[in-house]
Amino acid sequence: MKIIAMKKPADTNIYIASFPDDIRIMLEELRHTIIQAAPHATEIISYGMPAYKQHGVLVYFAAQSKHIGFYPGAKAIEVFANELTPYDTSKGTIRFCIDAPLPLELVTRITQFRVKDDQALFELKKAKKSKK
Repeated sequence: MKIIAMKKPADTNIYIASFPDDIRIMLEELRHTIIQAAPHATEIISYGMPAYKQHGVLVYFAAQSKHIGFYPGAKAIEVFANELTPYDTSKGTIRFCIDAPLPLELVTRITQFRVKDDQALFELKKAKKSKK
């Protein structure tokens, strides 16, 4: 599959629609899973990718030529390291091969972790501001 670079899409629908059917289906599954796991998050485009924001950005995703990148941040990669051994990872990134089913249950748990982590960071910042 050849991925053609596009200008920053206006929204996630346009982003997903720009891919072939097989990739589009995977991206829609990923999107639905993230929305279910983070129902109060706002869907945005950031760095040209779909992203989900609560107080800060929770996760991003993007289709590449041979994988779908899922970007939950470095802390999530550390916390779920034992479960991520079947996937190619780097700091803050998980690469899911496009030739295999997406691990949607794992995506759910990682996204839920990010929701809790984001809320905790928000509360910590709020507490520090109130002490000033």
